[in-house]
Parts: sequence; C-alpha cells; structure tokens
Amino acid sequence: MDAASRRNTIYEIINQSNAPVSASSLAKRLNVSRQAIVGDIALLRAQGYEVIATARGYMTPEFREPNKYIGKIACSHSPENTKNELYTIVNAGAVILDVIVEHELYGEIAGQLNLRNRQDVDAFLHKVKTSEVKLLSELTMGVHLHTIACRDKAHFEQVCQALDKAGHLYKD
Repeated sequence: MDAASRRNTIYEIINQSNAPVSASSLAKRLNVSRQAIVGDIALLRAQGYEVIATARGYMTPEFREPNKYIGKIACSHSPENTKNELYTIVNAGAVILDVIVEHELYGEIAGQLNLRNRQDVDAFLHKVKTSEVKLLSELTMGVHLHTIACRDKAHFEQVCQALDKAGHLYKD
C-alpha cells in the first residue's frame, strides 16, 4: 500500500470508529511504525482533514455530535481535586471536550480531552499518574477552562450548578 492510500485508510478507520483510535493500534493494523502514523496524521491535517488527538487516540469531530450545546466553564482547584471535577461533569452527562489555560509566553494553550464517562476519566488520570507530565492547570495555579458538550443550555446550567456545589467553579 502506498503512503497516500495508507493515509486514506487511516482517516476511514478513525472516522468510522465509535471510540478514539490509538496510533499504536493503527500502526499494528497497517504494519508500519507508530511514528509513521504520527507523520501521516500530520499530513492529513495539513491537507485539511480534521483529526483530533486525545490522550486515548485519534478521532474526528463527528465522534462528539450527540451533545449539541457547547459551553465553556472557568474552574479552579488543586491537582488533587481533578478527579472530582471531571467526575462531576461526566456524571452529569456532559462531555469534556478540552482544557484551556492562559500561558504568559504562548497565550492560550488547549489540550483535547473528549472525556465522556468515568472510564475515560480514569484512563486519562492513569496516564497523568504514570507519565512524566503535569496537568495544564498546574501551569496556572489551578485556573483553567473546559469546553463541554451538553444536550442543551438547561443541561449546561445543571452541570455548572453541580460544579459550583462541588467548589470547582472559578470565582473572582
């Protein structure tokens, strides 16, 4: 299979999947290195394909369609309270699309999360715990934004109320 055909196959696999697809699984399936997959994804993006990279793998924006209302929330808490914050959001039925912090040198930095349930949260936190990386919110003393997907505006307000009750919303 030539490189162009492989990229088309990669996009088809990701686009048809109902869960994020890891670079390692793509590499194994297509009998190439993980680095070749990473390069192919970069080239797909350069060609205009929307491929989202998450801690659990690659996905397309169509993956997150069921929740139609998208809102941003400002949160503040210590790293120890991250699990409670993320559980509060997914337990309320919302999807955590990303985390955003304001960096003094780089401006806005966003990390794609796409966490839908407790299992996703647990997998994300396990990766944080077992890697040599810090949460983005640690760069800003706990202050960060999340973009969340909800059924509608009323559902978004319910999620905000749950976060407020848990003490995770940022207040000046």
